[in-house]
Amino acid sequence: MSVSQRCLCCVKYLMFVFNLIFWLGGCGLFGVGIWLSFTQAEFSSLPLSFPSLSAANLLLVAGGITMVTGFLGCLGALKEQRCLLCTFFVILLILVLTEITVVLVLYYLHDQVESHAKGDLKNGMKKYNSEQELKKSWDNVQKMFKCCGVNNSTDWHEVLNGTLPSSCCPGADRDQCIGWSEGCFAKAKNWLSGNIRPVLVFGVCIGVVQILALVFSMQMYCQILYAEKNLD
Repeated sequence: MSVSQRCLCCVKYLMFVFNLIFWLGGCGLFGVGIWLSFTQAEFSSLPLSFPSLSAANLLLVAGGITMVTGFLGCLGALKEQRCLLCTFFVILLILVLTEITVVLVLYYLHDQVESHAKGDLKNGMKKYNSEQELKKSWDNVQKMFKCCGVNNSTDWHEVLNGTLPSSCCPGADRDQCIGWSEGCFAKAKNWLSGNIRPVLVFGVCIGVVQILALVFSMQMYCQILYAEKNLD
């Protein structure tokens, strides 16, 4: 076996291992997304800008794309097909660039994104009396997080003519209801921060694997191209 063949064989199995880890990571992200979706099922009718619902959908999409990309990488490594490797490289590069863009947007435009999300939720509150599913979701989230409104209880005053929904203060008479002091957006955000940290660490590890997979796929592509030229 020549040096170039040994090198190709080494890169091939390294790439397969990294893509297998990548695929398993995608399964993990998808699984956490499903778990988060089930835990939020009681208020799934709220706008998707609600923090925990946004995180669940983001994890489901990221996990699904990661699984497909990892599978393509494994297949491309085993089959030694330049077409598959090139497809894998392009998809993974787009994925990495998208992830970097999302992180930068959330970091630098954090206040604007949060303000837009709160505005979206407040607009949704106006349908509280007309949509039963939305009403049920708001009642469930306020009981679960012991919160009231988006920012605070005053968010309900315009919607319910100065009164509060009974879910803002369970057990008390609606006319005497003062409501929980903290808004649901902050409560859900804090809950998410406390539960999502291990996933963020896991995400950073997957990011490192993605970069290595890009390097190995390009290296393997070049090795196959070089081997084909030598055969000709």
